[in-house]
Amino acid sequence: MDDLSKALDKAVDFHRRGNLAQAEQLYLQLLEAKSDHFDGLQMLGILRFQQGRFPEALALIAAALKTNPNVPPVLLNYGLVLEALRRREEALASYDKALAIQPDYAEGFYNRGIVLRGLQRPAEALASFDTALSIKPDYAEAHYNRGNALQDLKRPAEALASYDRALAIRPDTAEVLHDRGNALQALQRPADALASYDKALTIKPGHVGALNNRGLALLGLHRHAEALASFERALVVRPDDARALNNRGNTLQELKRPAEALASYERALAIRPDYAEAFYNRGVVLKSLQRPTEALASFDQVLSIQPGHVDALNNRGVVLRNLNRPLDALASYDRVLSIDPGHVEALNNRASALRDLKRPAEALAIIDQALAIQPDHADTLCNRGIALRDLKRPGEAFASFEAALAMQPGHRYAFAGMAYAALAICDWARTAIIAGELEARVAQRNSIIPPFTLLGYGSDPSVQLECAKWTIESETPVIEQPLWKGAPRRDDKLKIAYLSTDFRRHPVASLIAELIELHDRARFEVVGISYGPDDQSALRERLVRAFDQFHDVRSQNDHDVAQLLNHMQVDIAIDLSGRTQDSRLGILAHRPAPIQATYLGYAGTTGAGFIDYVIADRTVLPFEQQPFYTERIVHLPECYQANDSTREITAVTPTRREAELPDEGFVFCCFNNNFKITQPVFDVWMRLLRAIEGSVLWLSQDNVEAKENLREAAAARGVDPARLIFARRVERDDEHLARHRLADLFVDTLPYNAHATASDALWAGLPLLTCRGASFAGRVATSLLYAAGLPELATNDLGEYEALALRLATDASLLGGLRRRLAQNRTTCPLFDTDRFRRHIENAYTTMWELQRRGENPRSFSVEPVR
Repeated sequence: MDDLSKALDKAVDFHRRGNLAQAEQLYLQLLEAKSDHFDGLQMLGILRFQQGRFPEALALIAAALKTNPNVPPVLLNYGLVLEALRRREEALASYDKALAIQPDYAEGFYNRGIVLRGLQRPAEALASFDTALSIKPDYAEAHYNRGNALQDLKRPAEALASYDRALAIRPDTAEVLHDRGNALQALQRPADALASYDKALTIKPGHVGALNNRGLALLGLHRHAEALASFERALVVRPDDARALNNRGNTLQELKRPAEALASYERALAIRPDYAEAFYNRGVVLKSLQRPTEALASFDQVLSIQPGHVDALNNRGVVLRNLNRPLDALASYDRVLSIDPGHVEALNNRASALRDLKRPAEALAIIDQALAIQPDHADTLCNRGIALRDLKRPGEAFASFEAALAMQPGHRYAFAGMAYAALAICDWARTAIIAGELEARVAQRNSIIPPFTLLGYGSDPSVQLECAKWTIESETPVIEQPLWKGAPRRDDKLKIAYLSTDFRRHPVASLIAELIELHDRARFEVVGISYGPDDQSALRERLVRAFDQFHDVRSQNDHDVAQLLNHMQVDIAIDLSGRTQDSRLGILAHRPAPIQATYLGYAGTTGAGFIDYVIADRTVLPFEQQPFYTERIVHLPECYQANDSTREITAVTPTRREAELPDEGFVFCCFNNNFKITQPVFDVWMRLLRAIEGSVLWLSQDNVEAKENLREAAAARGVDPARLIFARRVERDDEHLARHRLADLFVDTLPYNAHATASDALWAGLPLLTCRGASFAGRVATSLLYAAGLPELATNDLGEYEALALRLATDASLLGGLRRRLAQNRTTCPLFDTDRFRRHIENAYTTMWELQRRGENPRSFSVEPVR
């Protein structure tokens, strides 16, 4: 053996034993002696490859191949270096050249498969691994990577079999056990996957991938605390592992620790600024924390990295809806659907945005499209119910809500939808069943039930309070930094802001218009904040003129509206919507004003800790009810309800025939919404019809199903259904008031009285009979009657109510006397003395302000009547 061969053998021996420094020195000496020494070049190339010095390795092996271009192992090594340099196509060509020389070269086919996987050509990679195994059946690495190629091809069951064959040859290989766990995860076998990861970790305790994926398996098993511990172990090994930080954040979300989850995502993004999934998860947690503007920015970051990320686009739409930007939300959902036309959640969300835009018919069409794809999608079925409700088709709505609840018994909204729809169609068999469940569902907090719906069921005040508090907690953000910082404001005139969705042709607007006009501008500046539609009505125009400032904020989010109020230095913010549909208590959740109160639009507690006062009177809301209200109760004298004493009534009264009433006979009237009609009251009405020959009951026509159900109920009680007359809607308020002249007696509902409807009747000169209820909603008509000078028409129970109705229907002189007294009182009674009322409510505002200025907490109080 010559000296060069001896030097090579010695260098290779050092190399094999891991003494790379001495091996390197000998290789260099060898090449100094003979610069084109084939083995010296290729072996030093291998050593440089092991040192991570890839360009030098490539040059050395290329030089060796110039000396002898047809040696398959050297071509293989050349391919390995090219692959390390991400020059995969050239690596593939080098492997193919080796295989052309040696067709039975198993390692060549194996490496060829590896590079094909890197080129994202898994089917060809699989074929290459199969060829390697046909040559060398016990090739453990080929079985393992064959499994990886099958995973790439979404064939996890076959991948699992390949991993098991690899492990049969080499049982204690951590990487194979790890990837086997991944296949089991893909097969939705998290318990088996966990066992595989645990075995990998007994071999290699610091295997970060196994710790990470073990955590994911534990998440799949709902073992959240253990999953968190697994991710924490991964981070001990590798503190800058962005994937572990992202997974840790997801686990913290499951553990209801969103602030910590957010911090974990932000740590991941500090390490890896282009980590789309971490931005996505950050957006999700910000959405859950009700920080929609920041969530939107996070989803936009995802889309700057991955423009086609459908989940980010979908959630971006949800956040845009939360920011009151439904048109922009529609555009985001449309981008989802351009990528995935069958995306059911995006279709459903698109329908919700259309509902926001008051386009329920279009929403229904989209919902039906979604249900054609996935008929059992509970959220979509529930949304269908809401769209049908908006379209005044409550019977069909009930069926959709019922189907949603059948698909998902724990659905948070479906039961409430059923509850309201059953009231709306006067289906008392169903309302009786629902009433039995309501209290338990509120107590267990497993359904979101609008407090307004509970009013129709006459629920116990403690249940109403619990329901209101739970829905506020669920739907309204907790604001850690209120806009009003407690600084004193002015000593001159107070700035009052009225907030409503109903500054349009609506009972609230009709009641309050003159009050706004009459406010004392020497003491008050009065601002209107409208977040409802502009119906272009005369009433809308009147209100716009009446306010000192009028702001249409429909397109602004709650925070921006709150900032507007704060920048205007509003002293007292008056919410006129309460817990009615389309209300936006989230504006006041930001505490833009020192004093915040609720008034008129909703007869119950909001359940909101950020609302200081509820404006009422001693009849509708005695101080004894304070334990059931989060707001402090303010009593106005006489009656809490504002009225407009300028409302016109057309001089032309329609004929009975034009109103579809019989030419003769006593007319009992109730123009309340049909959902307020309950079985006990209807039973009284039917007994009255049977007792008074030729009498009829004149009702509002809300929806076809209610009309049919009420007529069927009449027939079941021995009354000709034709004696129920349903009044069509008239567009002009003065004509609606005029037709009250055709009725003889307005008979009220219970547990939810007539409110604005009662004022309509009394203003039109129609006597109204009511029964005092147990809650605010059931005592309004009593308060109105007291203020109108007709206290004897307020009864204490249904027996008294029925007896008095019978007397009035059979004693023309008694009823006539009441009608005359009402006509005499109309222009002088407190109910319709708007300027007197204005002074009362202004005194309430002044008292609230004096308490605040003295640094006192809000407290209940009564306003003394003006003289």
